[in-house]
Amino acid sequence: MDWLMTTLLVIGGAYILLCAFFYFFQHLFFFRPEILPSGFSYKYPFDFEEHTFEMEDGGSVNSIYFKVPNSRGVVYYLKGNSKSIKGWGKFAKDFLGNGFDFFMLDYRGFGKSRGKRTERILFNDAQHLYKWLMEHYSEDQIIVYGRSLGSGIGARVASWNRPNMLILDSPYFNFIHNMSRYGFYLPLRWILRYRLRTDQFIKSMKCPVHIIHGTKDWLIPISNSKKLQALDPEKVALYEIEGAGHNNLPDYGEYHQLLYDLMDKAFKGEKVIHNN
Repeated sequence: MDWLMTTLLVIGGAYILLCAFFYFFQHLFFFRPEILPSGFSYKYPFDFEEHTFEMEDGGSVNSIYFKVPNSRGVVYYLKGNSKSIKGWGKFAKDFLGNGFDFFMLDYRGFGKSRGKRTERILFNDAQHLYKWLMEHYSEDQIIVYGRSLGSGIGARVASWNRPNMLILDSPYFNFIHNMSRYGFYLPLRWILRYRLRTDQFIKSMKCPVHIIHGTKDWLIPISNSKKLQALDPEKVALYEIEGAGHNNLPDYGEYHQLLYDLMDKAFKGEKVIHNN
């Protein structure tokens, strides 16, 4: 029986070490930042402003801000978990072409943003910049757009405020739900430090929610969006892009037409028709 006890101790010890590794280093799985030197110069085909916000805890958040003449409002874009706004800035064209200004930040540890990153800090930084936007726009002119990882952050911000609408692009139901597909053998409820409860945030927000999701998204399956819509079908609309995956929604004409309809009709007070 000694060999059995030894085997169980080894397996148990290895499992504890695995859990400890995940707890302390989970950011390596969730975030894939591109770090830029502070003197890096962005280059985009559109005019833009760069703003860096110094936070109370000593961290800093870098952002880019595109403006168009006689804008109808602003899209506050919360990006995904990879690279930096150096590359993500290209998505501004989808909104500038619809007559909207465009504002995007880099999370701490990404690009030229610096400082400690936790779930609470992600939320508070995003809220701080939303308040800055409110100095330049009325809330009914603000669209919050959350893409992938940013969908949970966008949902948190929308739940704290009253933007015109929230658009979620390929969102997860919540982080625990999505991570359980990969780490089902881990005690995630106790060791997961990023929970991003999109499902809870949607329940408390006042603005309409529009979800766009590809039917062939294997990273974050469309079942996540269907569960979110089921929470409040009157407030949450789901638009399925047939055949689209996680990273190629802009390759589909339906995506661009949908953005046009959402931004145009919603600001006219019209209902956007959807068939899902």
